[in-house]
Amino acid sequence: MAKPMKNPPAYGVTSADHALQLAVILQVEGPLTVSAAADRLGVARSTAHRLLSTLVYRDFAVQNEDRSYRVGPVLEIAAQTQSNVGAIRAAALGPLRALVDALDETANVSIRTGRTARFIASVECSQALRVGNREGMVFPAHLVTGGLVLLAALTDDELAALYAPAPTDGSEERPDLAQLRTELRAIRRSGVALNLERSERGVVAVGRGVTDANGETVAAVSVSMPSVRHSARRMTEVVAALTTAAQSISATLSAP
Repeated sequence: MAKPMKNPPAYGVTSADHALQLAVILQVEGPLTVSAAADRLGVARSTAHRLLSTLVYRDFAVQNEDRSYRVGPVLEIAAQTQSNVGAIRAAALGPLRALVDALDETANVSIRTGRTARFIASVECSQALRVGNREGMVFPAHLVTGGLVLLAALTDDELAALYAPAPTDGSEERPDLAQLRTELRAIRRSGVALNLERSERGVVAVGRGVTDANGETVAAVSVSMPSVRHSARRMTEVVAALTTAAQSISATLSAP
């Protein structure tokens, strides 16, 4: 059975959502101060402190001697991975804001972990009808624009090996590899991935790859918009702005 599209809930518990966002930030980016947490969430320092204290209590975070917080035993991952993700996010924020200024649509940067794609940075546009912030969200890589860009960086053999292990619980949606290979070849030729309501109804996204100093595709920058504002005529403008953003992020990551 196909996995349903991931749509935002009709309601949400703000404090729980904020705590989950902080847990993701600690996991993929590394240590965080109370002030930085407050800035990222747009909340008071006292609120950020309560959220971080709760994460410490539940072993999702640990407080350092300098009073900053790092990921706890529940979410611990390699320090090198945190460093890489933090560097990509830092390099991306300026170009993402410029991309939003140019197109007035929401812009994102994502990375791939195995068969999933994680949004590590998101800047919303100012339009009333817009795609919301995706930061911290995880999707099957073959269903989202950034994931498709990153899968296109793999060879056919690497792609087959990636999807060879069967899911243990049967809940993971499996792509048609023959169809996916055809799509990825088209992305390699054009350098652009187009997602027409693939991951979420009413949302269209366009993406390009971001490379590091070794020329490897390490992330993807994308623009998400309501489908009512997408048109073939607008693609030239969107792709040009995306290319500028991707080149800017890549240049920063490649700098000594």
